[in-house]
Amino acid sequence: VPGDILLLVFAKDLLEKEKNCSIIGDVKCSKILFDYIKKNGGRPIMAKTGHSHIKECIKENDAVLAGEMSGHIFFADNYFGFDDALYAAVRLINILSKSEKKLSDIIDEFPKSYNTPEIRIECDDKEKFKIIDKVINNQKNKKYSDIDGIRVELENGWWLMRASNTQAAMVLRCEANSKKDLDEIISIVKNEIKKISPELSKQILA
Repeated sequence: VPGDILLLVFAKDLLEKEKNCSIIGDVKCSKILFDYIKKNGGRPIMAKTGHSHIKECIKENDAVLAGEMSGHIFFADNYFGFDDALYAAVRLINILSKSEKKLSDIIDEFPKSYNTPEIRIECDDKEKFKIIDKVINNQKNKKYSDIDGIRVELENGWWLMRASNTQAAMVLRCEANSKKDLDEIISIVKNEIKKISPELSKQILA
């Protein structure tokens, strides 16, 4: 189960008991997560990727739950506000023990989307930030967030480009409402990179 969908399972459980609570997802998380939280009475917050950024965001927003697409889940409702895999497993078992549904059944109830995994583009550490700044400058007429790289919202999905915190690389991710739309969005991202560095764009297989 992808980390952002697992976070959605925990968010669903919390929102059934407590409305108006703040729940955090990093910039790589599915739009389905943020939309579900808002629709069901919670306050969705998008944060920078990274352990320290998530913990800081939890404190700033008094959030009860947070997570990253990578699978790190932070609990602050009845726990200490940090990620603990064993505790997450116990929480998940508790959710399933109270339900007649299997985990797959719970997940199947959420809206469907088509997305890529993390796509890593090898890039010099100094250059990656310059490239992303140039990409941001080319999106002035688009709806986007630049809290961590750039995440551009489209009618049929979204795409993300950010500098890796740990590697000489840029990280891309795309999500769409259909496979056709996903292919289209991947092509958009590839063209955005191609405008700046045709050589780097060749690393995207689309």
